[in-house]
Amino acid sequence: MQYISRLVLTLLMLVLSSSLFASPDPARLQLASVNAMIVDLKTDELLYQKNPDAVVPIASVSKLMTALVTLDAHLPMNERIPIEVRDSVHMQNVISRIRIGSELPREDVLHLALMASENRAATALAHAYPGGYFAFVRAMNEKAQALGMTSTRFVEPTGLSHFNVSTARDLVRLIRAAREYPAVRQMTTSSKMDARFQRPRYILAFYNTNRLVNRDNWNILLSKTGYIDEAGRCLVMLSRIGNRDVAMVFLDSFGKRSHIGDAGRVRRWLETGVGGEVPRSAARYEREKNRAGRSATLLADKSR
Repeated sequence: MQYISRLVLTLLMLVLSSSLFASPDPARLQLASVNAMIVDLKTDELLYQKNPDAVVPIASVSKLMTALVTLDAHLPMNERIPIEVRDSVHMQNVISRIRIGSELPREDVLHLALMASENRAATALAHAYPGGYFAFVRAMNEKAQALGMTSTRFVEPTGLSHFNVSTARDLVRLIRAAREYPAVRQMTTSSKMDARFQRPRYILAFYNTNRLVNRDNWNILLSKTGYIDEAGRCLVMLSRIGNRDVAMVFLDSFGKRSHIGDAGRVRRWLETGVGGEVPRSAARYEREKNRAGRSATLLADKSR
């Protein structure tokens, strides 16, 4: 009798442990983002995907590649560089609190580009690159190819252009590469920075565009948001959830907070197996996007 009791207890423990470490059912996860991919980077396990190979605009997520190209150049990070935008057609009439011509250490310029998604900062990094702005953009595309991001293309360093495109699958590769850069991890997850400019002297406070970095119940290792009309709300993030290092890519999400909501749904799904419901407006947006995509495909087929 005692042997049978021990056997039942052992079997029960095995069932419980397997349920704790098993991946939850992807069918139970609903997301507001049109394109998404979730991967456990510790095990390389694909946890969830939704239109992972659709080539779409990625907005300011582009700045992660801007950071990698800047850091790969091994330029002096304490060198003060001027804020310049002259060679970028996409920066014409773009509003910013940063004054053209003012100077800031390269490290701080990179910090602003990543944390606060400052477009003038990202453009200044390109202008201060060996060979200049256009050499920088070429280096972005070369880096993408080197990382195996075969569906990715950049035409400028900020993400303001809808011709900066990628896929959810490619952006998981970018997260995997970016996590190897300590500066990127630190800058993308910091909450605030006081930038001290010279020529002229002034101080401005900047904040992280991802509100989740300020929440104690999140352990975020890397983060970047993005938005333009053509891209919708975008978020790429690496977060430790339980014993997993989870790479999350959310592209083309409708509504100001829906990409943040998707991150919460993924965490709840990983922790409990339940993903929650998306707002009706987001679901309607996705249906309209899918319908528009099918119509465009039909038109393309007829034109061949």
